[in-house]
Amino acid sequence: MLEIHQVTRRFGSNTAVRDVTLEIEQGQMVGVIGRSGAGKSTLLRMINRLIDPSEGSISFQGREVSSLKGAALRRWQRDCAMIFQQFNLVPRLDVLTNVLLGRLNHRSTVLNLMNMFSRAERIRAIAALERLDIAQTALQRAGTLSGGQQQRVAIARALMQEPQMILADEPIASLDPLNAKVVMDSLADINAREGITVITNLHTLDTARSYCTRIIGMAKGAVVFDGPPAALTREAVRVIYGGADGTELSEAITSTSISTPSRPVRASSGQAVPALAAV
Repeated sequence: MLEIHQVTRRFGSNTAVRDVTLEIEQGQMVGVIGRSGAGKSTLLRMINRLIDPSEGSISFQGREVSSLKGAALRRWQRDCAMIFQQFNLVPRLDVLTNVLLGRLNHRSTVLNLMNMFSRAERIRAIAALERLDIAQTALQRAGTLSGGQQQRVAIARALMQEPQMILADEPIASLDPLNAKVVMDSLADINAREGITVITNLHTLDTARSYCTRIIGMAKGAVVFDGPPAALTREAVRVIYGGADGTELSEAITSTSISTPSRPVRASSGQAVPALAAV
């Protein structure tokens, strides 16, 4: 279980995340929604420890990760894989090498400096690319791929970390609807088949409802909604996005939206969660 207890993050006089307390069971598919600047990305980056909380604590399976340092922190960042909106690949390296970089925190410093990967690691990397239907690009430079292809390479790299949790920070924000669907289908498949917890920031309500069994809404750095898709009523959306005349829904609905996944997303109870109509 991931436990976030009274976490706050300040940047100077600005409070980006305010007194957030959450418990997320292993194996959940969680969508975090809210306006730009609501604190979604800051929350994920604190969980991964790319930035530190100003106050509060973050624990995973009883171990406080908000205080880890050195090798213990590197192990946590291996177990808690991060996928970014802008992919964070090395453009001049080929796709296969980019995927193999997901093994760095599993290996000795000497092997990493020598850039030596075993045959087993290379086979595993190819298998990850095949799973994401992108193995044919293995020898291409990552910088030559489309945005959707690069995001799939980033997911393959995350799989190479053998993570217990995947954090996806706006993974489809810069993608067209078709590639966005491929990426979300891939994350949902990993969640369902491996039981890996997936927490993803999303802009569109339809996407969150279609893929996530739990939705967390943030506004002005605070959690203002936490529940299943069925509880995300018009009134709840208004609290998340603000306003009183319906115009607050524009950011949530008019952004790129994607269709329902080809298979039902499963809750931890095993019950299928149906896709709901737009607000």
